[in-house]
Amino acid sequence: MSNELVVQQPGNSVVTDLGRFRGPRFGLPVNGALDQYSARAANILAGNEDDAPLIELTALDFRMTTTADLLISVTGAPADLTVGGRTYPQWEPVSVAAGETVAVRGIHDGLRAYLAVHGSVDVPRLLGSCAPDSVVGFGVRLAKGTALKVQRPVAPIRQPYFDLPLFRLGVERPRAGREVLVDVTDGPDIAEFGASADLLFNSEYTVSPRSNHIGLRLGGRLPERISSGEVLSRGVPVGAIEVPSREELLVLHRGRGVTAGYPVLAVATSLGLDVLAQARPGDRVRFRPTTVADATAAYRRSMLQLETLRHSVNTVFGLLGLHGPAGWHDLPAAACG
Repeated sequence: MSNELVVQQPGNSVVTDLGRFRGPRFGLPVNGALDQYSARAANILAGNEDDAPLIELTALDFRMTTTADLLISVTGAPADLTVGGRTYPQWEPVSVAAGETVAVRGIHDGLRAYLAVHGSVDVPRLLGSCAPDSVVGFGVRLAKGTALKVQRPVAPIRQPYFDLPLFRLGVERPRAGREVLVDVTDGPDIAEFGASADLLFNSEYTVSPRSNHIGLRLGGRLPERISSGEVLSRGVPVGAIEVPSREELLVLHRGRGVTAGYPVLAVATSLGLDVLAQARPGDRVRFRPTTVADATAAYRRSMLQLETLRHSVNTVFGLLGLHGPAGWHDLPAAACG
């Protein structure tokens, strides 16, 4: 029997990675996991490279079985994770025995969860990425009965002295909740909105149910453009905040087209986009101004947290013998007590 995981209840799930970075030069969106921090953390906790394919779950319950022993991790929005009917924590590595059922139910205080499998799964790639693209019809959207080949099964792991599944790794989790605070930098067209641009920072916006991976639509008090000139279509960054009408703001996310013709009032930071990835319809959003320098420093701190997590994971996996003989045999007894 081949080593596979088989989807029993797909909910709304796809296989993705960090995105198609070669895509924009060919007119394709970058796409990829919308909450990049949670996706990276899931892969690190499973012992993968940051950009390995993993499963993105949006809003709905998910269930799968496996014909192989697996090591998995689930990050992102809070949810109930069970393996073989037993409850396990998110944001930690979890062993799954062949034949067991893995379920992620009740996603709340956020919209998306990420399930990574040690060694990842076999999926097609386009321009180096497996990220789905609805424009060209590429990608793996999971359905009931979908089988994904597991590249690297892992025998069940137990901590040798206390019979715990694995050590507690202490990863920093993003704040969850229904009130969302998003850092933004000035957009190239902010001057065209005059004094009304301050409304972006002094108002509260509500996420529309028409939002998707292409962009979030937000209702609320809108800044008004004081210039009447035409805006030529041009390249726009992921995170661009546009005012396309008098009814709503539009925050372009990772599925956005590479060009647009609306004035760009502000640009959400990389970490701000992760926050917006977890915003549910009806959630309240506020924007906070920041500088490019401060946004860059915050992003670097976030990446340093993930590198620290990777070091901890590699140490633990080495001790448990994931990539070879168990290293805990060489530790003095005092270190294991």
